Amino acid sequence: MKKVIPALLFVLALPLLMQWQALEILKLKTFDALVQKQEPTGYFAVLDLDEEFINNEGGYPLPRSRLAEIHVDILRAGAMGVGWAFTFPQADRMGGDLEFSQALSFAPTVLAMFENDNGSYPPAVGTVILGDDQGNGFLARGVVENIELLKLNANQGIASAPTDVDGLVRQIPLLLRTPDGFAPSFALEIIKILTAQDTYIIKTNENGLEEITVKGLPPISVDLLGRKWVSYVATPTVTLKDLDVKDKFVIVGTSGGGIMPQVATSDGLKRPHYLQAALAESILLPNSPQIPNWHLSIELIIFLIIGFTAWLLTSFLGMTLGLVSNITIMSGTAVIGVWMIKRGLLIDVTWTMISHFIIGATAYYLKFRKQYKLRQQIKKQFGTYLSPDMVQMLQADPSLLKLGGERKEMSFLFMDIVGFTPISEHYKNNDDPEGLVNLINNFLDSMTKVLLGHGATIDKYMGDCIMAFWNAPLACPNHARLCVDAAQKIEIEAKKFNKEILAMGLPGIKVGTGINTGTCIVGNMGSENRFDYSVIGDAVNLAARLEGQTRNYDCDTLIAEHTVKLLGYENFIIMDEIQVKGKVEKVKIYTYKSVD
Repeated sequence: MKKVIPALLFVLALPLLMQWQALEILKLKTFDALVQKQEPTGYFAVLDLDEEFINNEGGYPLPRSRLAEIHVDILRAGAMGVGWAFTFPQADRMGGDLEFSQALSFAPTVLAMFENDNGSYPPAVGTVILGDDQGNGFLARGVVENIELLKLNANQGIASAPTDVDGLVRQIPLLLRTPDGFAPSFALEIIKILTAQDTYIIKTNENGLEEITVKGLPPISVDLLGRKWVSYVATPTVTLKDLDVKDKFVIVGTSGGGIMPQVATSDGLKRPHYLQAALAESILLPNSPQIPNWHLSIELIIFLIIGFTAWLLTSFLGMTLGLVSNITIMSGTAVIGVWMIKRGLLIDVTWTMISHFIIGATAYYLKFRKQYKLRQQIKKQFGTYLSPDMVQMLQADPSLLKLGGERKEMSFLFMDIVGFTPISEHYKNNDDPEGLVNLINNFLDSMTKVLLGHGATIDKYMGDCIMAFWNAPLACPNHARLCVDAAQKIEIEAKKFNKEILAMGLPGIKVGTGINTGTCIVGNMGSENRFDYSVIGDAVNLAARLEGQTRNYDCDTLIAEHTVKLLGYENFIIMDEIQVKGKVEKVKIYTYKSVD
C-alpha cells in the first residue's frame, strides 16, 4: 500500500494537471448544475422583433428607415441607450442609412460586429494596460464591421459566442485580441456607455489577463483569455406595444425564423440578443460567478490533502471507523464545493471526490487483501495445532497474535507412549508398516483432540510424542489449570485406547506426561524460508525431562513444583526430589491425587 497509493495519487493528479477534456466537461457540468440563478440588475431590457412582427412588416430585412423609427420610439419611452444586436455591413438598398444614422445620434448606441475569417479588424482604441502585455488573450479571427455612415454615430462591439469543450457557451471574452491590441465586446461597450467612460483599464500578470476595469465599477475578474462567466439571468423582454424601458438600456434583436442563429448555451438555446444581454447583466452583478486564474492550484492542493487524508484514514483506522471518517470527509468536501460554487467562486472538487473514492476503495481493497492473506497465513500456520475456535479468534483479530519473539509465562506438556517398542516390533514382524502408522495416527488424533479441546497449542509431533503449550499465541490466564486437566483427560483416553489395542492382541501401553510452568521465549523461529511458531527456555526443557522420568515412578504424570504452587498443593502428591540434567538444585516433582 505504501507504494501503490502514492502512485495512484500521481496517476489521478494527471487529468487535473493536464486539464483533460473529459475532466473539463465534468467540471463544467458540475458548475451548470450548482451555479445560482440570479435576478436581473434592472438596467437592461430586450426588445425582441419576433416572427409575427417581421411578417407584419413585410419580411426581413427591415428598411433602415423603419429601424430609425423603432430606435426613436425606444428613446421616447425613456431608454438611456440602445444596443442593436445586428451588423449592417452593406448600405441599405432602400436608402434609409442616413435616417438611421441620425436616429443613432440621439442617444448612446452600440452596434454589433460579428466574427468572420476575413482577416479584417476594427482599430484598437480606448485601452490602458497595467502590466506587461504578454500578447495573449482570446484571438479574434476577423471582424465584419458596420458601414462608415452608421459608425459615425454609434459605437461598435464584437458579439462573439465561443464555446467550451462540450460545445456550449458559458464564457465570453470581454476583449478580443487583434493584431493592433484589443477590441471590446458588444456587452463591454454597452457598460462603457452606461458609465460614460472612454477607456478600459486592463490589468495583466505574467500569464495573461487578470482584470478589466471600467471607471465607476468594481474590477471585472476575467480568466487569462479575458473571458467572463455568463450568468443567464432572465432579462425582461418588451415589445413595441409595451415599451417599459424607462432608464434602461435596450438591446434589440430578432427571433424571426432563419435570421439569427440560435446559440447552444448551458442554459439552453439562446438568440444572440438574449446572450449579449445576459453577458451585460453578468458584468454588473456583484456576485457573478467566476473561475479564478488560480483555480488549478487550489484544486490541486485540495486534491492532495483529501487524497492523502483518505490514504491515512484507511491505513491507520479500523474498517468501520475509517469508512465513517472517509464518508464524513467526502461529504464535507462536497458541502464546501457546493458552498463555493453557489457563492460564485467556481472551484471544482468533483474530481477530488471521485479520486477520494478511488483511493479509499483501493486502500480498502489492499487492506482487505492484506488481512485476507494474513488470515490465510494464520490458518495455514496455526490450523494444525490450534483448535478451530482459536484459529477463528486469531483470524478475526490478528492483533492477538504477537509474532517475532515474546517472553512470557506459559505451561508446557510433553506426552509420550510408554511401551511403544513392543507394539512396533509386532508390526515389524508382521511386515505391516501401514498398520503401525494408522495405529499411531489414531492415537495422536485422539490425544490432539483432547489437547485442542483444552485450549492447547500443539507445538510439534515427534514420532509418538506430542509437545504442547498454553498461553500463546492467545492469552490464557488459567493455563496451568488447563494443562493439568488436559493431562488427566489424556490418561483417561489412554486407558480406553489401551483396552482397544489389547482386544486386538497387541501389547498394552500407557502414557507418560511431563508438565511444567515457567517463563520462556515464544515466537517464530527458524530461517527466512522455513520457520515454526515454537518455544525455547529452561522451563520447556524441564517439562521434557519430567516426561522421561515417568518411567521411573508409579504414575503417568509428573508435574513440576511451580505448576503445583499456582494450583494449590492440596490437590497434588509429592513424588520425589530429583536431580535433572542442566539443573544444579534438585527439583520437586508431583502428581495429582486422582484421575476421574
